[in-house]
Amino acid sequence: MTKKQKKAMIRIIIAVVLVGLISLLPVKGYIRFALFMIPYLVIGYDILRKAVKGIMNRQVFDENFLMAVATIGAIALGDYTEGVAVMIFYQIGELFQSYAVGKSRRNISELMDIRPDYANVETENGELEQVDPDEVEIGSVIVVQPGEKVPIDGVIIEGKSTLNTSALTGESLPREAEVDDEIVSGCINMTGVLRIKTTKEFGESTVSKILDMVENASSRKSRSENFISKFAHYYTPIVCYCAAALAVLPPLVSILFLHIAPDWGEWIFRALTFLVISCPCALVISIPLSFFAGIGGASRSGVLVKGSNYMETLAQTSCVVFDKTGTLTQGVFAVSSIYPEGMSEDQLLEYAALAESYSSHPISRSLQKAYGKGIDKNRIADVEEISGNGVKAAIDGKEVSVGNDKLMKKLGVSYKELNEVGTVVYVAVDQIFAGSILISDQPKPTAAAAIKALNKAGIRKTVMLTGDRRNVAEHVAKELGISEYYAELLPADKVSGVEKLLAGQRSREKLAFVGDGINDAPVLSRADIGIAMGAMGSDAAIEAADIVLMDDDPMKIAKAIKIARKCIRIVYENIYFAIGIKVICLILGALGIANMWAAIFADVGVMVIAVLNAIRALSVKRL
Repeated sequence: MTKKQKKAMIRIIIAVVLVGLISLLPVKGYIRFALFMIPYLVIGYDILRKAVKGIMNRQVFDENFLMAVATIGAIALGDYTEGVAVMIFYQIGELFQSYAVGKSRRNISELMDIRPDYANVETENGELEQVDPDEVEIGSVIVVQPGEKVPIDGVIIEGKSTLNTSALTGESLPREAEVDDEIVSGCINMTGVLRIKTTKEFGESTVSKILDMVENASSRKSRSENFISKFAHYYTPIVCYCAAALAVLPPLVSILFLHIAPDWGEWIFRALTFLVISCPCALVISIPLSFFAGIGGASRSGVLVKGSNYMETLAQTSCVVFDKTGTLTQGVFAVSSIYPEGMSEDQLLEYAALAESYSSHPISRSLQKAYGKGIDKNRIADVEEISGNGVKAAIDGKEVSVGNDKLMKKLGVSYKELNEVGTVVYVAVDQIFAGSILISDQPKPTAAAAIKALNKAGIRKTVMLTGDRRNVAEHVAKELGISEYYAELLPADKVSGVEKLLAGQRSREKLAFVGDGINDAPVLSRADIGIAMGAMGSDAAIEAADIVLMDDDPMKIAKAIKIARKCIRIVYENIYFAIGIKVICLILGALGIANMWAAIFADVGVMVIAVLNAIRALSVKRL
């Protein structure tokens, strides 16, 4: 509890005790009035001050003005207990609301703890110097000790460690990191010392972008929030004029038309009750709080939502469109199958890796990675690269040819064709076919489960757009359970594909696109809602997207949709509940059925219930 909240709690307790004691005293008249003014001023001096400021600034109609008029009016009519009680309960509601908002902000603050305080830069003398992360240039070497935060994105050039990425991804499972691995800022180094070569400036690093996104999320308001703002703008003066009419018109009608004595006190009391009931606190507070809690809950799960308007759009999503490489697949070529002829798998892979060791092509790197041993250059001679076909080399005195089917045909080698999805590398030793190796981009481990989770969440259609070959796209779509796919597309074709899908959407249904590459940025902007892979995704994609998944896990898409739907459901529950109760109580107050205590429930009680409901948006673990 903050100092301000503790002070408010003390004032409430003092006011309650004083009201209880004064009520027991056998005093009347001006003495009773003077005594009740003590707890009234203790509990309400700040509300009165704000009401006066509002009047002076020509912003009269707000909840402070309503409370001030209602309580002063009640006291003026001699209902001292009710007047002070209204102010006490209003302050209890304000305290409760302050605590709820504070809890939501603390959850956001936990995310803000990823901001690094310093970076250890290695000087020319080999010593470490602590500097502000903003001062570190691209290409600098920084050292991260165990227990320290990684301050800037980069590549590990020395060391091996375990990283805690929970602040970024929401996942508690540590991740192993070694030389040549990319590392993003915001992670916590848990074990070994790491030397990192920076690849970005601090302002462009992951941690800076996350903090910027979270801090600016509240500036993008949803339609619900805009509706409540407009509603409160017109609603408050209308109810004030209605209350004035309720206090004046019935007595005037009694005098002028019914010729009976006007009961001014009764109608003024009803008008004051009407004012207390009308206070729109529940709506004004609970709706933004619901979105704030929803965005906070999502960020703790590794899903960054850039504004509450995107939360509302995400909740209405019925079609999810995916890029393939790097989104549904790992985006890294790897050896998936080995088919030897007349030798072992290890021997075939060794020949291929040695022959390709002088090439920097992704296929060559994947062969060397699968081989996993050091390359002895003394075993290799007469390397000849045949453009568009492959490589020939002498290995241990034998002629080894590694390449595609064109190379085998060119050399006149009789080979066994492999009809599988992926890139096939054929190997011949001394002009005799030795086998084939299949290299492919593997689906992410959670990709198939992610599509199932989306279908279970009620997503009507899943679509894959890719620039890859048709047979590869068909294989991936069938393996993952995607309902539609479009292959061999250029970036412009992807935009056209999304536009066709948008044209086929039903009314109020939204389309989400999920991508990670630079070429996905136009499509991310064109879709109703753009979702980017944040860990390995390009800066352009992250900038263009409305939602960022911090660990590149497609399973988080279904979770993000569930979080958004829960948040919007809570928002509408609060709108219907608050307005419904207000309307009923306003009618009862105008008819004289609801007294000041009912008015207190209609104001403070409804606000407390709505705020409690809004806090539920923070709870997202079981979704």
